[in-house]
Amino acid sequence: MNDCCEEFGQVSRRGLLRGAAGVLGVGAATSVFGATFMQTSYAATQSADNVLVLLSLRGAADGLSLVVPHADPAYYAARPHIAIPSDKLLAKDGFFGLHPSMKAMLPLWNAGKVAAVHATGLPVANRSHFSAMEELEDADPGSTARVGWLNRLIGQDTYTHPLEGIGLGMSVPITALYGPEPTVTTTSVDDLEVSGADDGTGRRTTSMHTMWSSAPGVLGKGARSALTAVADFTPVRKTAEAPWNGAVYSDDDLGRALHAAARTIKGDVGAQVIAVDHEDGWDMHVGLGTLEWGRMIDNAAALATSISGFFTDLGSQASKVTLVTISEFGRRVKENANYGLDHGHGNVMFIVGAGVKGGYYGTWPGLQNSLDADLAVTTDYRSVLSEIVVKRLGASSAAVFPGFAPETVGAVLSA
Repeated sequence: MNDCCEEFGQVSRRGLLRGAAGVLGVGAATSVFGATFMQTSYAATQSADNVLVLLSLRGAADGLSLVVPHADPAYYAARPHIAIPSDKLLAKDGFFGLHPSMKAMLPLWNAGKVAAVHATGLPVANRSHFSAMEELEDADPGSTARVGWLNRLIGQDTYTHPLEGIGLGMSVPITALYGPEPTVTTTSVDDLEVSGADDGTGRRTTSMHTMWSSAPGVLGKGARSALTAVADFTPVRKTAEAPWNGAVYSDDDLGRALHAAARTIKGDVGAQVIAVDHEDGWDMHVGLGTLEWGRMIDNAAALATSISGFFTDLGSQASKVTLVTISEFGRRVKENANYGLDHGHGNVMFIVGAGVKGGYYGTWPGLQNSLDADLAVTTDYRSVLSEIVVKRLGASSAAVFPGFAPETVGAVLSA
């Protein structure tokens, strides 16, 4: 839990972020891994050709620490205490370099499987965690319909398998998944089951079938979908609990969530979209720190370790999985008096895995050494996401991002 930003503290407790959800398979139940939530959307029980993993870094990660613009002199002038020395950076080119704690991702980077797109974000600055998250995940400015972009993406699929509509636990999908299409969440891949059906007799499941088999309306449809989905999730529950191929995850909520996501993909039940929310400590108004101490060291290392472990764990399945990171906004260019950074605008997005053309991308706007200066946005975040959903998932950009004309980013190749 963050102690430096009251608004984000309220959001991360789901008091505002999630909103009302559907009932019994119409919405989604939320998997809780401490501060991390895994939500999975299914297209069918057949094998998915390609899988999108959306990793949200809740709290506004500082992209200027994760991918450092070492050739911009304003970066060092604005951050006299917390700037990362140029000679310590990883994967360094003539302008950018990765935070030194992200060394676990170097094998993926060197293999050309990691792209970093800088100066991305909302077209207009929004410094409210709650409002920015909603705007980012609706991705449909001006619309009165409360439908997230991932829900619209799911709606492009012609399949109607009930695993699109199971709700167990907290029925509170993230905004990106919210809408008329069914989604499913679970506290863990081993605990996706009918509540109370643990006595080995099957009576609870039988009674549920009897009660809901001919029930009309939304509740009846949702209940039937939930029962079928639980049964069809069995291949995931049967996957080995231990990571494959010697994979190592960070020992935290993010690592556990990405491990669960890997098991879901290896279970091969047709998952096409997996959203993982990581809310632990990215809102660094205080104590972002240096290379000797501070919160960014641990967060950057955990992020890199878990992403690397995820793709190692997937083995041959990695060839169909593309992961993208996103955060609601970036942070100010200039450090504050508490070795931290206040709310800003532009940020960096990582794209990792299948179909990625590795390297640094984006149009650099230049930085200013001013207390109120932001990293300006030169690439709308929807252009990055659009390139993935069109080239990897074969979806319509116009349907997923209504009214938006994406620009070419160049970091993603067609499937």
